[in-house]
Amino acid sequence: MSGAVMTPRQALTRVDHLLISDMVRPGSRVLDVGCGDGDLLELLRELRGVDGRGVEISRDRVNACVARGLSVIQGDADRDLAAYPDAAFDYAILSLTIQATRQPRIVLENLLRIGRHAIVSFPNFGHWRVRGQLMFHGRMPRTDHLPEAWYDSPDGHLCTIKDFAELCEQLNARVESKVAFNASGQKLGTWLPLTAHNLLGEKAVFQLTKR
Repeated sequence: MSGAVMTPRQALTRVDHLLISDMVRPGSRVLDVGCGDGDLLELLRELRGVDGRGVEISRDRVNACVARGLSVIQGDADRDLAAYPDAAFDYAILSLTIQATRQPRIVLENLLRIGRHAIVSFPNFGHWRVRGQLMFHGRMPRTDHLPEAWYDSPDGHLCTIKDFAELCEQLNARVESKVAFNASGQKLGTWLPLTAHNLLGEKAVFQLTKR
């Protein structure tokens, strides 16, 4: 995150949202896929002055976004992204959603096609706490970032940072920047190898573009 002093509202904002906002150029056209209640879109409008649009599967959340003055439509990332034209936005964003999609590879391909840049954040299933729970308890882990029991979780395609980096290579996507951070929101040093990020980072944010 930049060295600017945060407002009280920004201090309560999700860390990955703040990191994403640092990646977005002011005045850009942005599509936020799986935008939830619109927190990220509103932050980007406030900090970056973006022309933002959102897609959200939940009708209640769409209504909440519209009540905030945001331009959001109901849609499904797995089904509806194919309808968007190529390079329609400067940034196509998927924040803590890719693990809940049915076809993550196709969703990421569409993000890279729709946006000149794609930004994806996700929980890291390779974090040492997750590994420890699997090793010592032999059960699917539950953490602050993966709170649901396996039978209640919407996350059908959890992955590690290494897994996601490998998918980017398969799709011939160039990683423009990547950030891993711990439970306290502290960014891990970019000089650390990918293996260290995979072990120590609880979440990650990747900014990508087509080669």
